[in-house]
Amino acid sequence: MDIARVRADFPILSRSINGRPLAYLDNAATTQKPESVLKAVDGFYRTSNANIHRGVHTLAEEATKIYEEAHEKTAVFIGARSWREIVFVRNTTEALNLAAHSVTAKYLNPGDEILLTRMDHHSNLIPWLLAAEIRGVKTVMAGVKPDGTLDVDDFRSKLGPNVKVAAFSHVSNVTGWISPVADLIRWTHEAGALAVVDGAQAVPHLNVDVAALDADFYAFSGHKMLAPMGIGVLYGKADHLRHMPPFLGGGDMLETLSVKGNACSLCLKELPWKFEAGTANVGGAVGLVAAMDYLNAVGWEAIIAHERALTRLALECLGRMKHVRVYGPEDPDARVGCVPFTVEGFSPNETATALDAEGIAIRSGFHCAQPLHQSLGLPSSARMSFYFYNTQDEVRRALEVLDRLR
Repeated sequence: MDIARVRADFPILSRSINGRPLAYLDNAATTQKPESVLKAVDGFYRTSNANIHRGVHTLAEEATKIYEEAHEKTAVFIGARSWREIVFVRNTTEALNLAAHSVTAKYLNPGDEILLTRMDHHSNLIPWLLAAEIRGVKTVMAGVKPDGTLDVDDFRSKLGPNVKVAAFSHVSNVTGWISPVADLIRWTHEAGALAVVDGAQAVPHLNVDVAALDADFYAFSGHKMLAPMGIGVLYGKADHLRHMPPFLGGGDMLETLSVKGNACSLCLKELPWKFEAGTANVGGAVGLVAAMDYLNAVGWEAIIAHERALTRLALECLGRMKHVRVYGPEDPDARVGCVPFTVEGFSPNETATALDAEGIAIRSGFHCAQPLHQSLGLPSSARMSFYFYNTQDEVRRALEVLDRLR
């Protein structure tokens, strides 16, 4: 991979922060956008902007075609069997809320259980906790190991006969650990439960095939993989989606609404439209397609190899700093480019501020994963997270600052 050529595609990477070249190492929060994505979104709004599924004029038909093709291309990108299994939402959070609301409404009854994990992002915890309370079902929680990775034996032992849904992450947004997701899904199915996967940190960094994994539902966001904010995806097996009630109601998700006296009857649209109420984010879908095209052009083999090299460099150097403690698996091949750490004598916010003074952007806080931090005995952590447009020089700059913090 020609890293200089890749970086030239990202206008923001030429910025200076506090008089220093920007080193953007906060990619687990959101990624930067290449010129091709920016141009694609701008081009749609300049030439084809219209609402979909409502008009017979030229612009409406163009926008509808663009939006429907985006579903088809997304299905191909993640290995779905049909574009009708692709539901566009705002982000991973909305996708998981949709799954939690509709799955519990259709498939769960009082006394049933939902299996969650202490490793997960709040977006794959809170929706299930809220839905469980409404539905009168229970939640159980699988634990984590001392390094912050999922205790898979505990997970498997808690797949009891009452568990109807298991929700878990493909990749941890804190440690970057890549879970044995295929095994988790298989064990969940063997227990007679549905598997719901948070793929927000996996799809940007791995070549994900949802059909091969056999996930029942799989959620991810565009903004973590070069696309604009405000576009996300819920993949769901068509057989499940057909029988589930919609999460939102409104325009464009029904065929007919008939009122006779005080009686109303609804006829919902076919998949995926019954889950996409309201005005669609067509511009976001355009950006998502452009982002997927860009990732495919760079190539997954090159992306994975480059990120692992950056992760290996960071882990090796941080491991030699006695005043720094790193969390997560030691093996760089067991994680995507995500490295959480703490510095002795400095809060994570102070660490992030020191790096920002040198033009280096990282994340600090509990990263919407309080149960995991509690398991690690931490109120918060600092986190460097890499993408394929980052360089070894950028990582070394960050490491030099952390070394000086002694």
